Amino acid sequence: MFVVLDDRSTVAGGYVACFEREGIAATAVEPSEFFEWFELINDQDVAVIEGFLLGTVSSRRQISARVRSRCRAPLIGLIEARALSETLELFSLGFDDVLAKPFHVREILARCGAIRRRMQITDECVDVGGIRIFFDGRDPIVNGEVLPLPRRERRILECLVLSRNTRITKTQIFNRVYGIFNDEIHENVIESHISRLRKRLKQKLGYDPIDSQRFLGYRLKDFALEDALHPVQGSAATSLTQGTDALLAPSIMRDEENVDGSLRSNDYQRLGNVCPV
Repeated sequence: MFVVLDDRSTVAGGYVACFEREGIAATAVEPSEFFEWFELINDQDVAVIEGFLLGTVSSRRQISARVRSRCRAPLIGLIEARALSETLELFSLGFDDVLAKPFHVREILARCGAIRRRMQITDECVDVGGIRIFFDGRDPIVNGEVLPLPRRERRILECLVLSRNTRITKTQIFNRVYGIFNDEIHENVIESHISRLRKRLKQKLGYDPIDSQRFLGYRLKDFALEDALHPVQGSAATSLTQGTDALLAPSIMRDEENVDGSLRSNDYQRLGNVCPV
């Protein structure tokens, strides 16, 4: 989930809409209410946040300092036009990157992925059990062929890979995919997404790669086998759903799959649908 802050509520809403069109959870927070909001949410909810996007905000310095004191998520500045002085100022405040309009959500995802790799939070891609999973919006490669997936299912597959050292619950997947502030949809919808994902993967692999246990959650079977053969020492150290460095946690979800399906890796070159705000 991405958190958007801008003094102009309509602009912040436009950014959120751009993310939602790509099937990515995002929420807008009023800058004047940010400090109170950031104090109220617990560490598990903070761990779900994939990035902070700051547009025109008068309290950039204070907000960026507060974010850095509690969270390692990428901090990106959004500016109206390229300006050297403003760009240098944002970098001096601890921002990880600066983007000038126009930009596309896919570009933000790619930049956040690069930042996390530099911080050694995640890899560019992961190969497991004949599946190569990317973290920049591209569809996975299964048995050497690209497997087009609806956006929600692709995000669920990413969650299963990111939490490779522990089982991930339905609630945790729901929060990661739909955000922690969406209470309009019941988390049971995740079961239908996983059921469809299983069928697609089984058609390509010849077996169901997702292992599930009632009340315990889900994981990829390749990881389950690996841990059975080589038990993990200090289990929480690298877990993304448990421990001090957790990156996944409980939250809520919005249901509608985009009927257009997922965005292909070459769509960005011929896509004119940049953020209009």
